Amino acid sequence: MHSIGKASELSGVHIETIRYYEREGVLPKAERTESGRRIYSDDDIARMRFVRHCREYGFPIRDTRTLLSLTKSDTPCGSAQVIAREYLNSVRQKIADLSVLEQELDLLISKCHPDDAQCALLQELYGREPSTVI
Repeated sequence: MHSIGKASELSGVHIETIRYYEREGVLPKAERTESGRRIYSDDDIARMRFVRHCREYGFPIRDTRTLLSLTKSDTPCGSAQVIAREYLNSVRQKIADLSVLEQELDLLISKCHPDDAQCALLQELYGREPSTVI
């Protein structure tokens, strides 16, 4: 059994994050010593690593919780794949949205000329036409 500090070191998960995962139900409540200190088994640490890897990929807590539950299933791959595909679609949509944002920012920046007395970029952000004085 390991202290929370040692579990953090072995799993690569910060102590406060371990506590957060316990509150969110991603990790079960830790066993406690007689003095009330949290202690963790090697299985708990393996679970922490699993959760850390899910989070590094960006899976939401809800999906991470579900993926964890699938590790106890006889045929987890199909369900895990559905979750991963849904998340991948979400990532692709975010990339598309960011691409549009990139183009809009590029256009906004192109309106800005360093020597102009009135900054078109700032006026655009302010919500007024470039010819309007702020």
